[in-house]
Amino acid sequence: MKNLFLYMLLIVASFSYAQNTLTGTITSTNNTPLQNVAVHIIENNSYAETDSNGLYIVTNIPKGNITVVVYLYGYEQKTEKINSNQKEVTLNFTLQEKEQHLDEIVVSTSFNKIQSQNVMKVEHQTLKQMQENGASSLMEGVASIAGVNQVSTGASIGKPVIRGLSSNRVLVYAQGVRLENQQFGEEHGLGLSASGIESVEVIKGPASLLYGSDAIGGVLYLNPEKFAKNNTFATNVNQQFYSNTQGTNTSFGFKASPNNWKLLLRANYNSQADYKIPNGERIVNTRSIEKDLKYGLGFANSHFSTDFRYNYNNLDLGLPEEDIEASDFRKPLFPKQDIDNHILSLTNKFFFKNSKIEADLGYIFNNRKELEAVDEIALHMKLKTANYNLKYYLPKWKNIETIIGTQGMHQTNENFGEELLIPNATVNDYGFFVTSNYEWNKNAIQAGIRYDRRNITTSTHGEEGEEGYFAAIDKHFQSFNFALGYKTTLTDKIISRINLASGFRAPNLAELTSNGVHEGSNRYEIGNSNLKNEQNFQVDVNVEYNSEHFEFFINGFYNHITNYIFISPTQAVLDDNDVFEYLQNNATLFGGEAGIHFHPHPLDWLHLRTSFETVTGKQENGNFLPLIPANQIKNNIRTEFQISDWFTKNYCFAQINYTFNQNNVSAFETRSLDYTLVNLGFGGTIKINKNTFGIYLNANNILDKTYIAHLSRLKNDGIPNMGRTIILGLNFDF
Repeated sequence: MKNLFLYMLLIVASFSYAQNTLTGTITSTNNTPLQNVAVHIIENNSYAETDSNGLYIVTNIPKGNITVVVYLYGYEQKTEKINSNQKEVTLNFTLQEKEQHLDEIVVSTSFNKIQSQNVMKVEHQTLKQMQENGASSLMEGVASIAGVNQVSTGASIGKPVIRGLSSNRVLVYAQGVRLENQQFGEEHGLGLSASGIESVEVIKGPASLLYGSDAIGGVLYLNPEKFAKNNTFATNVNQQFYSNTQGTNTSFGFKASPNNWKLLLRANYNSQADYKIPNGERIVNTRSIEKDLKYGLGFANSHFSTDFRYNYNNLDLGLPEEDIEASDFRKPLFPKQDIDNHILSLTNKFFFKNSKIEADLGYIFNNRKELEAVDEIALHMKLKTANYNLKYYLPKWKNIETIIGTQGMHQTNENFGEELLIPNATVNDYGFFVTSNYEWNKNAIQAGIRYDRRNITTSTHGEEGEEGYFAAIDKHFQSFNFALGYKTTLTDKIISRINLASGFRAPNLAELTSNGVHEGSNRYEIGNSNLKNEQNFQVDVNVEYNSEHFEFFINGFYNHITNYIFISPTQAVLDDNDVFEYLQNNATLFGGEAGIHFHPHPLDWLHLRTSFETVTGKQENGNFLPLIPANQIKNNIRTEFQISDWFTKNYCFAQINYTFNQNNVSAFETRSLDYTLVNLGFGGTIKINKNTFGIYLNANNILDKTYIAHLSRLKNDGIPNMGRTIILGLNFDF
């Protein structure tokens, strides 16, 4: 059946052009062929693996200069840059046994280099790593990265916080396009499922040069699941069970890559009941039901590659409030959110002799409802966003690589509910940038400049002087920004980076126009149409030491923001709600992260990791900024071993994470107490005949500690975070 299916798809692909091909043999230092070595072409993300004879073949490689990365766990990683203008290229590798970590390919930065070559430090984690480390959701996994946290509402909503900046100050990219889903709202989640996401990259610091407005705090870049290797297909089933929420998550995926064509399909269903706190009570209406569908279709030859992706996500989400009487089991009660999120993306790459063009097109439709009862739709907003990102990679001149690009966005917001949170509006955005990377010896410099312009227009609504009145505005915001980074390899083991960058953020619609009760925050909010751009300047310093058995890193940053926008209480009361207004003041954030990873020889199976992170945020007048995470120390002890021939790649870990008191709070926040959480985990791969499947068992908050995270939106109601939870995960590959 498998052969018949592949044969049929090969017939469909039979009109493909003649392709450039890369072949070769990969062996160890004693000339033994190495099997299952991954061979990765960075430029078009194609890859293959060696067979039992150490042979590999990669078809459809791009024309021009390409970067080839080969890696196998337990061996050194190698990177080669070659010219592939001839039809057949042969490239052999000899790998030396060496215990080291994979040097990840960074997609979110301009030149897609591996991490050790990159001028900007980018954090990278795969979804598999997050799951094996006990993460119960995508945002919980992202928040495990040093310098990253989340603003959470129960167990189902999480928003990224990077070095103390969140909401519209952190830009999220999914499927290669910027995600727009009413992210200004504190109670609005990402509208994304972890299913079908390959890995996560985090840029900590202003990334406006690459992404424009809203990247003032950084970027969360979600890489989608890869297609299958050439001329193969695969089926995958993932299943998770959660003890605390009595939840279940099921994911089914299929992908095939016959010759030039690539196909991918993944469906996911996630159901969670109310979560339980340590005293045994359940927090009513923290339940949710999520349905997710992802589809991908690709085509590639030596001159051109295209990747079309579609993601549909539906989230039926309960909103916890007082005096809600529990009923049913999983079905969300009222009030609740019903959110449909559609993401369509088209990524095209055109390869020339010594240059290439990348064109990313995206369309996002976010349909958000907040319902008070079956027939009472309090809030209904439809946000439609079309965006583009065009980049031309100029021919390399000596050691200088240069990119020129343009990005833009057209967005409309329409209201259909009984209440208005923001008015009907249109946003038009465009920008131009140029950036260059120069490498010599063991040094690299990257520099660039960018110009952006944003226009926001809204319609008049309501009666002046009354709640829900919105005056029409027509605002223009523009900004020039720059980035300058330097990386040097001080020794074979020490890498140092320093980056200087400016960024900006145009005020969002809520900040400019609000005039009414924000139900999610239980406050009356008044916007300010006179707000100016937020403009920042950040200095970031990074030093890394990497040896075979010991690693150390330290990051420090200083971030000054002019015209920082914040919400502040006025002491007035309207409609039984405290009145808040949007103001501006200069602000400063500073801090950093440090950590070690030690796995002593000859105990190579033992890994000890410790990290510390801190951030302080203040206004110019000395007041502290809101939503600044507390300092944290994270400790992880992990062992790797093999139980038997049928149960392999085993591991177990223990995490002890300590969160400090948070006493540096804004005018409308309360202080938070310190707490310690202990997590345990175990997993491995089971082989039965020719079939294999992965299994992991994690116990989070194993001591059932009662605590309230400082960035929990349920904190003001005195609702603790989730108690002990056991997660069982199964991963079947066919």
